[in-house]
Formats: sequence, structure tokens, C-alpha cells
Amino acid sequence: MNTNLIVGLGTALDHWHHAQCLANMQPITLADLVPEGARAVIIAPHPDDEVLGTAGLLQQLHAAGHSLLLISITDGTASHPGSTDWPAEQLGELRALESREALRRLGLQWPHVSWLRAGFQDSQVADREHAVATFIEQHLLPGDVVFATWREDGHSDHDAVGRASSRAAKAAGVTLYEVPIWTWHWAHDHDPRVPWNRARKLCLSPHAVARKRYAAHAFTSQLQQDPSTGLGPILPPMVLERLLQPFEVLFVQEEG
Repeated sequence: MNTNLIVGLGTALDHWHHAQCLANMQPITLADLVPEGARAVIIAPHPDDEVLGTAGLLQQLHAAGHSLLLISITDGTASHPGSTDWPAEQLGELRALESREALRRLGLQWPHVSWLRAGFQDSQVADREHAVATFIEQHLLPGDVVFATWREDGHSDHDAVGRASSRAAKAAGVTLYEVPIWTWHWAHDHDPRVPWNRARKLCLSPHAVARKRYAAHAFTSQLQQDPSTGLGPILPPMVLERLLQPFEVLFVQEEG
């Protein structure tokens, strides 16, 4: 799949509100996803993906008392190329602080969450995919349940993290679920490029969605315009609203 699918305004939120693929999607519960006592491993290509894709899941995991490991593959330093207001050398630490604040807003605080910053170069993950898979595998334990971005999400880093996570999970003998994030930008109802037959819907309470929204707004570097380049926010309101639905979607592994 072409990994440069994030163009234009994307699919309208109203389209997804009326999408039959979502209305008819099989629900799944936390107990179905993560066995009692198992550790959940959330793998984010960039700081913010863990919240945009799985903030509702994170809240449920924490409430159920599961151990959590968050792995940030990159520090997100390439989000504002050429910017003097958001220079790359400062973005790494800033985006880490934003992630920490977002997790605090979800009620997740250290030491309840272990967090690893892998330090791979933003926008270049595909070039180091084997090393990324090795890094992930080294930090997996028997019985872990892994959640990573979908390998065909339409962003090169997301795709590479999905492939690397799949390789690592298979080598470690653990379960992997893949999470679409940018898919909601380029896909449409019953889009044949999306494996809807493997899609499951984790339903979220209104309180969980509100808390996810609150957490997402911690990523101020991604929500503001950049006067130094004249570019708009990385996550404009329309993009953010598509990710704040009363459910989160996961793709289960193919059988066999």
C-alpha cells in the first residue's frame, strides 16, 4: 500500500457517523483482548499515537489493574520541518513532556506505567525496520499483549511500526492487535483496502471519551499553527474529531 495517503482534508466525520462498517462492527471487550494478569504493551510511532489510538483502552487497562509498557519508537522530531518556532532539537523533549502530561490526564502516572523511548529517527523508521523489530522483541515478555499501529495505516512510520511489531510479536510468541489511526483520514465505508472482517470495536463511555479529548489537548505542539512556516496544525480540529469517537477499532490477527 502507498504509505503517503495523508493528503487533503480527508474523509468527512459525518461519513463515519453513518458508516455501516462501523455500525455493524463486532464489539470486543477488554477481557477478550487482555487476559487477567497479562501485561499490555502499547507501541507508538510518535509521542501522541498512544493517546490518539488507544486512550480509551489505556483507561480500561489501568482500571483493571493491568501492567502497562509504553514504547515510543521515535521522539516525533520531524513534525515541524523547517520551523524556527518548533526546532527539531527541542521537539523531542517537548513531545515527551506532552505525552507525559497526556497520560497524567488519563490518570496514568509513573510508576504504574513503564515507558521506553527507543530513539529511532522520526520519518525514517522504515529504514531501520529490522532494528526496530529487534528492539521491540527484546522488551517483550511471555504472555504480553501488544498493541501497535496498523501496518497499512497510510503513514510510513505507522506502517513500519506495524510490520516491525508483527515480526517481534511472532518471534516472542505473543498476541498482536493493530490499531488504525490515519486510516480514518483516507478510507471510506467498506473500503476494500481495509480488513473490516478483522476489525473489532472497543466501546468507550462518554466519560472515557471526554478524558481522551482532555488528554489529546495536551499535545499543544501538534494542535497549533506554525507562524514561522505558515503551516497549519498537524492535528487540525477535523482530524482530531475523527479520533474521538465512542469506540476504538482494533484489527485482530489473521487465523492460521
